[in-house]
Amino acid sequence: MFIHCLGAAAGGGYPQWNCACAGCRKARVKPEVATTHAGIAVSGDGEQWLLLNATPDVHHQIAADPSLHPGPGIRTTPVAGVLLTDAEFDHTIGLLMLREESSLTVYGTNPVLEALTRRFPVRELLSDYADLSWCPVDIGKPVDLDDRLRATAFLTGSKPPRYVGGSGLGGSEWEVGFRLEDKVTGGTLVYAPTLPRWDEEFTEQVASADCVFLDGTFWTDDEMSRQGAGSRTGRSMGHMPISGEDGSARALAALPAKRKIYTHINNTNPILDEDSKERRWLTGLGIEVGRAGLEVEI
Repeated sequence: MFIHCLGAAAGGGYPQWNCACAGCRKARVKPEVATTHAGIAVSGDGEQWLLLNATPDVHHQIAADPSLHPGPGIRTTPVAGVLLTDAEFDHTIGLLMLREESSLTVYGTNPVLEALTRRFPVRELLSDYADLSWCPVDIGKPVDLDDRLRATAFLTGSKPPRYVGGSGLGGSEWEVGFRLEDKVTGGTLVYAPTLPRWDEEFTEQVASADCVFLDGTFWTDDEMSRQGAGSRTGRSMGHMPISGEDGSARALAALPAKRKIYTHINNTNPILDEDSKERRWLTGLGIEVGRAGLEVEI
């Protein structure tokens, strides 16, 4: 399985357009440290690719990765579909960018697809522009994506997007991770950009994975308030912190996976700074920080 990291930032990107935190200021002065929204592309054969989420930057991300470039036909694309981990704007707006008569399959849970029908009506908006197939996925039920790749969704959280509000949309399967398996090599990938808690169910998903891309949104639970960037805690937003005795880093470091990579990193998180003590600490634990252009083969 081939895995290409397309970007690693949480909602708003890095730098975020309206943020003047220390990290965003540095990213404006040194554009080489900036990163687009979190997403990856996966392929079993290096020819046909699936995107994990469609970010607002998806057209730039495709342009930056030669493996995703169109051809040989004038409108032939190696991008065959999109797997949605939730219905948040930063993971679904990119569907609108993929509208130019594309033929794609979009995978998501029933609540996610319903939200994209009723509250953020992407499905109706795209119906006259692209040939999209919408494929519901059930928690724990494997789906064959092509001849080599199989994906299984697992629940990570039940928090709907804020725009869903009191719309009456039911279901609890709002936030999922995906476990992808290469049926030829046996290689396994877990992609979970949202993780409110590390419980026994999640341990089962990652215990035998070869590569794990994990929610790295916040370094500490009170990161936003400490920096004056907001009042909500990380956990209230559905993201467990990296650091601390109950953070994700120590559990991630203990996994046997060959590659352990943080993604979906907020602009306030010091691990985006390559020179920070927090980044050095993660490196010492054998944990990487995602970036556009990072490639993994398992």
